[in-house]
Parts: sequence; C-alpha cells; structure tokens
Amino acid sequence: MPRRPPGRPVPRRTFGATWWGRAWIDALEQRARLDPNRLPRGRTYAHTSRVGVLTIEPGEVRTSVLGSRDSAYRVRLRVRAFSDAEWEVVLDAIAARAAHAAALLDGELSPGIVDDARDAGCDLLPGPGEVGTSCSCPDWANPCKHAAAVCYLMADRLDEDPFELLALRGRSRDQILAGLRRRRASPQDPRGRDDGTLRDDPGVVARDAYQAWARRQDGDEGDELPASRSEPREGDELAGWPELPRPPLPGPQPGRPAPLVTDAPAGVSATAASLAALAGDAAARAWELATGQGDGGLSLDGEADLARRSSAAIGSPGLAALAARSTLSERKLVRLARAWDHGGADAVAALDDSWSPPAEVIHHARQQLLGEVARVRVSGNRLSLPGGVQLRYSQGGRWYRFERRGGDWEITGPGDPEPLAAFDAWTR
Repeated sequence: MPRRPPGRPVPRRTFGATWWGRAWIDALEQRARLDPNRLPRGRTYAHTSRVGVLTIEPGEVRTSVLGSRDSAYRVRLRVRAFSDAEWEVVLDAIAARAAHAAALLDGELSPGIVDDARDAGCDLLPGPGEVGTSCSCPDWANPCKHAAAVCYLMADRLDEDPFELLALRGRSRDQILAGLRRRRASPQDPRGRDDGTLRDDPGVVARDAYQAWARRQDGDEGDELPASRSEPREGDELAGWPELPRPPLPGPQPGRPAPLVTDAPAGVSATAASLAALAGDAAARAWELATGQGDGGLSLDGEADLARRSSAAIGSPGLAALAARSTLSERKLVRLARAWDHGGADAVAALDDSWSPPAEVIHHARQQLLGEVARVRVSGNRLSLPGGVQLRYSQGGRWYRFERRGGDWEITGPGDPEPLAAFDAWTR
C-alpha cells in the first residue's frame, strides 16, 4: 500500500536514467498516442510517494495509487504480450549478433537489440494503440493521472532491470536466457558439433600443471617434461611445462547465476525463483569477498543477515516470500531493513539491545540534549525525549534516533558518535 506523502514538497526529478528507461518514456509520450494533456499530471503524481509496488506480468502492470480518498485506487497498465512465434523471431534476432546476446546475458539491454527486434517485425517498445490503462477512480480520461503516474514509474523499474520490459512482452529472464543459451549451443555455433552439442576442450590436466610447477619451485631439474610439451628453451626456467591457470579477476559487479529452465520437483518447497534469488545473493557475497569490499556477510548473525536480505527485497514480491520463510511479518522485516539501511548490523542490534554504557557516556549525552529539549529520561543505553523520541547507544559506540511508529520503535536516522548529531539526523 502506498503511503500518503508528508507535507513538505518532494524534489522534482526526471524519469529514465538508462537509455531503455528513456526509450520507454519517449514511446509513451510520442508513439503510443496517449492523451498528451493527461501525461503531465501523471508525471507530477509520480514525484510523490502515492504509488505502490508495481507488479509486472506478461501483458500487464498492476499497482495501487493513493488519491484524494483514504482508500487507494486500483490501476492497470496493459501492453500486448508477444506470441510464442514472435518470441522465436526476437530470440533469433538477438542470438544472431554475439555482442547483443553477450550483453543480454550480462543483464544489459543493448540499443541494437531493440533495433534488430523491430527490424524483424517485433517492436519491444509500445507503439500506437498498444498501451491501455484502467483505474478504479471516477475519472474517465485515458489515462487518468493515477495511470499516467504508473506509466512514468515503469521507467524506474526498467532502469533497475531491463528484463522487466521483456517480461511485460511475455517472457521472463530465465526463459530468455535459457533460449539464448540453447541457440548459442546450436550447430551454427562454430564451437558446436553437428548434433548441436559443444565441442570438448581438452584443456590442461590440473594435477600435471601443479606438480610440474611444484617440482620447479623445489629446484628439481631432473624430472621429465610431460610428453606433450616441448623441451625448455635455454634460460627459460618453466618453458615447456604446463602453465598454471590464472584465477580470473572479479568483474566490476557481481555476476548473474545461470537460470534454471525447470522448477524444482513436486513436493519441494523451493522454486526456481527462490533458488535464483539465493544464488544471486551468494554471487553478490562472493564478489564482495573477492574484491575485498567486505566479508560477504560471513560475520553477521541470523537477525542481521535477515535485515540485509530484507533491505534488498523491499519493493519486490521477494519480501512476502521472505516473510513466509522467516515467520516474521512484512512489517517486522521492513523495520529490520530500515535499521540495516541506517547502520548495518550495529543498527540492527540496537533495535532491541538493552545494556548499561559507561556513566560518562550517558552523562555527556544528557548534558548535550538538555540544551535542546526540556526533559531527558535515562534507562540503560536509552534516552527518552519528549514527543515519542528516543536515542539509543549501540555496542558499536553510535547513537541512533528512534521514533514510536505503529506500536514499534523504529530507527529514523543514521548513527553518530555524538548524540546531538544523531538527534538532528532527521533534519538532514
């Protein structure tokens, strides 16, 4: 459910940070023939926090939008999904160019992919008459401002994941990548056999490579060279010996795991989507370790790791799935996620941690705050202030501002070693 925005104005911004996000906006404003007088009102609405999470399925986008009433309106955005025959044409066009297929396998939508699909007769971007909207509000215009807002916010989803455009046209990421991989292993692939399977690469026997290297490191010059290798050249210590494979360097971002073409067997609670989510999370953590940008979350306890996972799932259907598996409500997971976003594991621990810091720490904090508020009540690591506000001191030596919301105390700002800075965090 979308939230009613606060009273202060929301900064204006543009929609479409990537070329495919901008292409979606251009298609709506110029090609799809939506009422040009209604779209600007939707753009203004999209700048607020009135629109809920977008659910994207083949041919349809659904969400709820908060209007002037207390109850939200139901909004649908419809775009024609391609037939199976059309998708075969699209996948053939993508696979025909190695660079396009490689880009898509890396999670990027190359402009050439859209051009090639259009040349083949299947335009991925909506054309005239292809966008239909409906809304439960009393405005009969097409689109109304609520539906127009969804049109613009769809560009944000495309910025995050270009596969959402392809999903709207009828195929999921897993289906597309599996189709491309089948085509790349076809008889037309120069690496393939006539039966469509890939040719074997004999490579180097790892045992031979490492044993030969170890013998050279030990200075054992008398061992024979592998029969398949040439004699060493004079002055070249390791010439003729199998070369040690070099570990590949990590890329600039975590890789995407290969999709599962089929679902898990019947009776198994795991699904292809849940396994893909776990594999993607493992890949991100491994990348963090490989690049030295963290410990991959290996030091986190169960609650902190759940907070990390919840933060990544906010705004997606994955949050509901995570709630079902963890037996916690989505509200509780959102509380954990907000704490994680404000201060990681230290802030998550501060949610329920109650302990007694050194007296001088509390005295210093109380003296600072009494210059700003009329009363400060101390209980362990918690300082209660007027207006339903608390400051809590974490085991990591940081103060966090808490506010009472819906029966729970929630962190509302980043932690700071100075209590006054943490108290003022909400104004920053």
